[in-house]
Amino acid sequence: MSSEQIISLIGFPGSGKSTVGVLLAKRLGANFVDTDILIQNQEKATLAEIIDQHDHVYLRRLEEQVLLDMPIHPSVISTGGSVVYSPKVMARLAEASIVVFLSARLDTVEYRISLAPDRGIASSKEQTLADIYRERVPLYERWAKLTVAVDDAAPEALVDQLMKKLDALSR
Repeated sequence: MSSEQIISLIGFPGSGKSTVGVLLAKRLGANFVDTDILIQNQEKATLAEIIDQHDHVYLRRLEEQVLLDMPIHPSVISTGGSVVYSPKVMARLAEASIVVFLSARLDTVEYRISLAPDRGIASSKEQTLADIYRERVPLYERWAKLTVAVDDAAPEALVDQLMKKLDALSR
């Protein structure tokens, strides 16, 4: 595994994409790109504010636009949780990078989201978190080249697991 690789992290909000992504990028000596931050910088608003001012469909369109327009270079990319709704983006990421699904159980996601209630989740207000979870997990699994369960390990241990899986993949 080298800093010349491109790793795209996908998963539910609260799965640790940003936390694990920063640590993985440091370990690889690679750049780190958080697409949620790119969206927030472009819109000059938080994800929650974007959803409140517009709606979840607008946020998904923004996410798609940012991920289709951004240059993909050797880095670790933390994507937004709803990226899997865009086949165009996912095809681009699957072609250019190793897509890694950070898999979390629903109870883990519920707990972590409760710690950051201002997190913007791009979904209809009629959907429960369980509905969104059931809808997205098969999409994450479909696109993932690698999967790492994140529920019971510290971020550093997850990076260790991921490094082993990436090394095995590159052999």
